[in-house]
Amino acid sequence: MKYYDTADEVLQRAATISLLLLDVDGVLTNGQLYYGEHGEVMKAFNTLDGQGIKLLQQNGIRVGIISGRKSAALSLRAAALGITLIAQGREDKAVALDELLQDHPCPLDRIAYIGDDLPDLLVMRHIGLPIAVPNAHDSVHHCAALCTTRAGGDGAVRDVADFLLRAQGKYEDALRAFL
Repeated sequence: MKYYDTADEVLQRAATISLLLLDVDGVLTNGQLYYGEHGEVMKAFNTLDGQGIKLLQQNGIRVGIISGRKSAALSLRAAALGITLIAQGREDKAVALDELLQDHPCPLDRIAYIGDDLPDLLVMRHIGLPIAVPNAHDSVHHCAALCTTRAGGDGAVRDVADFLLRAQGKYEDALRAFL
């Protein structure tokens, strides 16, 4: 992980996170869209990210999605991972955040968000731990407290999952079931 704020400050914030919100295109995926001949859109999701999401959920950290694009593939992936906190097709992500928090309250300073492009800034400016992926737009890097080692679609969410679990002292227990 690359720190934009001091490591101590980032670790202190990470220790209090109870909700991780994710952008999709460029974070859960590599940002590429594949169009079929009948107009269907396909996306590839990384299984490392899926396992990281499950580890977070099993250790008391909720996971949600805010996406500017509506996608059947995303609906299927979210359902497979048990993610029910989801807003799709929402260009104004700040409004989407407010709506999600009405039904699932969480203090803003206890939210982490991973983003990669300009629409994500609408959320990142208001939450406790804004995180960028390496291939994010420069403005996103300037807003972020932290940058993942792995790129979007290549395990960036898993980087954050492991980081949050370590910061909260839950990482070793989370792995114990697999050892």
